Amino acid sequence: MPEVGAPADDAPLEILYRDDSLVAIHKPAGLLVHRTALDRHETRFAVQLLRDQIGQQVWPAHRLDRGTSGVLVFSLNADTAGRIGRQFEAQTVAKRYIAVVRGHPLESGLIDHPLSKQRDDREWVDPRAQSAPQPARTAYRRLATIELPIAVDPYPSSRYALLEVEPETGRKHQIRRHLKHIAHPIIGDATYGKGQHNRMFAEHFGCRRLLLASTDLWLDHPHSGERLHLQAAPADDFMALLAQFGWTAALQK
Repeated sequence: MPEVGAPADDAPLEILYRDDSLVAIHKPAGLLVHRTALDRHETRFAVQLLRDQIGQQVWPAHRLDRGTSGVLVFSLNADTAGRIGRQFEAQTVAKRYIAVVRGHPLESGLIDHPLSKQRDDREWVDPRAQSAPQPARTAYRRLATIELPIAVDPYPSSRYALLEVEPETGRKHQIRRHLKHIAHPIIGDATYGKGQHNRMFAEHFGCRRLLLASTDLWLDHPHSGERLHLQAAPADDFMALLAQFGWTAALQK
C-alpha cells in the first residue's frame, strides 16, 4: 500500500526554485529522499524522480524525514554540492518548520538537550564504538492551541498546539526527538509520538501523516552569495487540518 501523502506515480514534483546551480522542491510527505536500507522494497525516491523530471543528475543538500513535507534543496553539480555542504556544516543555513503537537507547550522556549548520534543507514558503524551525545538546540514558538472534546487516554478532552520550530543544529530526527523530550510529541510520529493520539487523528480527521512541515529555508547562494529565502506553504492535507482547527490565520503570526 502506498505511504499516505506520497505523490501519485505520474505527479511531477513541485519546483520552488531553480537556476544553473541548484533546485528546490516541495517534497511530499511519504516520499523518501534517497534509497535506504530501512525501506528495501521502496522504488520511488525524490532523487530519482527529480533527476528524471529535469533530465540531469542532482545531489541532495540535506534531508527531510520520509513523513516530513516541505522545502528540500538539491545541487546540480558537485562543486555546488560542496559549497552548500560547507554552509550546513558551518550552521549558516536557517530552517523553519511548523508542527502540530500534543498538549499546550509554553508560549516559547529553547530546547537545549544533547542527542546521541543515530547511525546513518547508508554508512557502516562499528557497533563497539561509543560516541558522546552531541549538542542540539531547537527554538520553538506556540502559534495556536485547541482543546477537543474527545477522550484520549484517561482524559475526557485532548489538547493540541501548533508550533513554529527553528532547529539551530542539525542532528538526525532532532525536532521529533526534542519535542518528545519536553513531552509534546508531534502528531503522526510513529517512532517518537503517542499511538493513542495518532490513531485519534486518523479516526476523527482522516489524518495519517506526520504533522511536520519544512516551510522556510535560508542559505547563501553558493556562487553569487545572495541570501536566498526558499518557501513552501504546508501541503494541502496539512492545511486542511489547520482549517478544521481554525488555525489558518495563525500561520501569519
